[in-house]
Amino acid sequence: MSSVPRVQSGLDVLLHHRLGLLRGRRFGILAHQASVDARLEHAVALLSAVRGARLAALFAPEHGVWGAPQDLIFVGNERDPVTRLRVTSLYGERREPTAAMLRGLDVLVIDLQDVGARYYTYQWTMALAMRACARAGVRVLVLDRPNPLGGELVEGNVPDPAFASFVGLYPLPARPGLTIGEAARYVNVRHGLGADLDVVTMRGWRRRMLWEDTGLGWVPPSPNMPTPDTARVYPGGCLIEGTNLSEGRGTTRPFEWVGAPWLDAHAYAAALEAEGLPGVAFRPARFRPTFQKHAGRLCGGVQIHVTDRARFKPFLAGLAVIAVARRQAPRAFRWRRPPYEFERRKLPIDILLGTDTIRRALTRGATLRAIERSWQRDLAAWKRRRRPFLEYQ
Repeated sequence: MSSVPRVQSGLDVLLHHRLGLLRGRRFGILAHQASVDARLEHAVALLSAVRGARLAALFAPEHGVWGAPQDLIFVGNERDPVTRLRVTSLYGERREPTAAMLRGLDVLVIDLQDVGARYYTYQWTMALAMRACARAGVRVLVLDRPNPLGGELVEGNVPDPAFASFVGLYPLPARPGLTIGEAARYVNVRHGLGADLDVVTMRGWRRRMLWEDTGLGWVPPSPNMPTPDTARVYPGGCLIEGTNLSEGRGTTRPFEWVGAPWLDAHAYAAALEAEGLPGVAFRPARFRPTFQKHAGRLCGGVQIHVTDRARFKPFLAGLAVIAVARRQAPRAFRWRRPPYEFERRKLPIDILLGTDTIRRALTRGATLRAIERSWQRDLAAWKRRRRPFLEYQ
């Protein structure tokens, strides 16, 4: 991390330039462990010390305020060790704050580091909180943060609203190319949330920037997002959760290592290489997950190496990893069954994709190129819809 980051996050801008937004107000915070300033100090500690404002409530998304629970583990209400305030979970029995939870607040501050993929639940916790605040008359203040993948490239199908879920509450492509502040404005207007919303924008961020260009330190926003490299493959790597392949959870390279006990690593890698996907190489890999899928078993698979960040298509690569595994081991491959992310009926892969048409195309052996062509018109229309909400050059 450079001594003077090139980018000031929304939190840094709020602390140094816009504290008037909080003074004289009683506020709550929705945050997680990556809600830090340029010196890696946490938003809860920093904002609780603001003179003339009172921090009165804390809310936790998936993984909690301090990032300990693993994926799909409900987060309970607890006592914050820093402020001693009660932390209300929004990933468990409730995903949306009630009027009683918001009572007495003037403002809800939302500071959540996103990773630039539709499936990441923080943006949907934000959207539900915005909707609840609109009903309760509480203003929403979103502190913007960099999209680790940049804001220029967009990829993936635009979901069918019939497949809305907590990994895609509103139809965004898998890689929407939005910051979390831009996403807040987009869903607030396009999907009628009605929040009294203010976004504290960043200073110095440009759409072409990847995380490494910002000068900011990386704090894993969730337990299996240890590096920016993880975020780069995640828009396709998360699709593996909808199958019986290991997505590398329980290893040191989640979402970069993919495999199963019944795959031959070298044959699998060779078949993936033969697909000729841009900006990526597939290296034969063998790994033994310590938890979750295939825990303790030796898996044959690949490591996904991004060789050209500008050309790499993570969503298409994720589809390729699934399609080739099905071809290599048709009797062993399975689609994961529900429940998954609060959905008890639809297949996990279908809610991840936001449709069942792509799964059906993969099942009947459609080529990746044909599948990619199928969403281009809808994606172009979506890019036109997002244009008015782009804050940065």
